[in-house]
Amino acid sequence: VQLQASGGGLVQPGGSLRLSCAASGFAFRNYYMSWHRQAPGKQRELVATITLGRNTNYADSVKGRFSVSRDNVVNTVFLQMNSLKFEDTAVYYCAARRIHYGPYDYWGQGTLVTVSS
Repeated sequence: VQLQASGGGLVQPGGSLRLSCAASGFAFRNYYMSWHRQAPGKQRELVATITLGRNTNYADSVKGRFSVSRDNVVNTVFLQMNSLKFEDTAVYYCAARRIHYGPYDYWGQGTLVTVSS
């Protein structure tokens, strides 16, 4: 089982990034997917979720700026991040769980997003 996150990098405030998380080794289409982030010195927080039916939810801090999507053909979940702010700087992780609102079964390794001028 593997969740391979990619797409992080250095971006200026107001810029955009698109994160990807490629899944393998499990039935991706049957899993609820989510993105989380952890900023330096802070706890990990939930950023966005997407259900099997592609319903989405977002943390208040990213609503209107971030968009989560999934492609069950290539077993990948995406996070489009627009209008990035300094406070979006964090390591971003993807996660998968088989049961809605249940424990997370799998975690990716994280990709670093740095918003800086």
